[in-house]
Amino acid sequence: MKKKIAVIGAGFVGTMVAQRVVERNLADVILADVVDGIPQGKALDIAQSSAIEGFDAVIRGTCDFSEIEGSSIVVVTAGFPRTPGMTREDLARKNAGVITSVMDNVRRFAPSSIVIVVTNPLDVMAHLSWIRSGFPPERVFGMGGVLDEARFRYFLSLELKVSPRDIEALVLGSHGEAMLPLESHTTMKGIPVRNILSKERFAEIVERTRQGGAEIVELLKTGSAWHAPSAAVVAMIEAALHDSKRMMSASAYLDGQYGISDIHIGVPVVVGSGGIERVCELPLNKNEMEALRRAADIAREMVARLE
Repeated sequence: MKKKIAVIGAGFVGTMVAQRVVERNLADVILADVVDGIPQGKALDIAQSSAIEGFDAVIRGTCDFSEIEGSSIVVVTAGFPRTPGMTREDLARKNAGVITSVMDNVRRFAPSSIVIVVTNPLDVMAHLSWIRSGFPPERVFGMGGVLDEARFRYFLSLELKVSPRDIEALVLGSHGEAMLPLESHTTMKGIPVRNILSKERFAEIVERTRQGGAEIVELLKTGSAWHAPSAAVVAMIEAALHDSKRMMSASAYLDGQYGISDIHIGVPVVVGSGGIERVCELPLNKNEMEALRRAADIAREMVARLE
């Protein structure tokens, strides 16, 4: 019997997550949204490709949140996008209400699920989701670092003229502009990239990665990225479904690790069937530690203002 996954939010990211999951036959999917017709229509469109794509996983769209019952994983993509002139705190205030409503339904209908939060601002929304759910912290975490690492590896691969698969990297901190790549853990087939690139060029690639989402928004004019974000979410889903113990970066609840407590922030973790099975505490230099703690303080202060 296939596992069941709920994707809450039938926008571009949510729909693409649902499509990737069923096309890989990972699980059956419930695509839920509050706007009647949107999840039903998108799910039906994806389902009609099953004979061509060769999958038999079931996908169904709904506005009835009771249909997420029995889901082993819930992916939360619902929320407002950031618009020009909107601060991160403005966005947090708008999306806090969305997260409250979503997590009330998750707590009611899928109380044993793992929750992967995609809604921005990511660390704040992941922490609010955990508070509202009442779930153990290992079962509520945010996607962010996996996406930042993918973008970083891609941009490095262009510079080094190798496959992105040959680049390894770890990114900590907040998703996006406050991401913290670990230079000492960035390698090409085990060769430290800092031995190949100048500090200046490395810094330029880091900055392009930080602005990776904004670059796409600027090119599209309307809308934002969904292909790479959905791929990052599905990598986390696979790790949990297959209990594969994958090490990846996630917005995880910290309870003393890195000298940080009572907030979600991006750190390396091991993901398995229980969600986050452990937080990997790596040695950081002084600047890296200060940057990580500063990002955690910013997220914690924002949560406090929302409560």
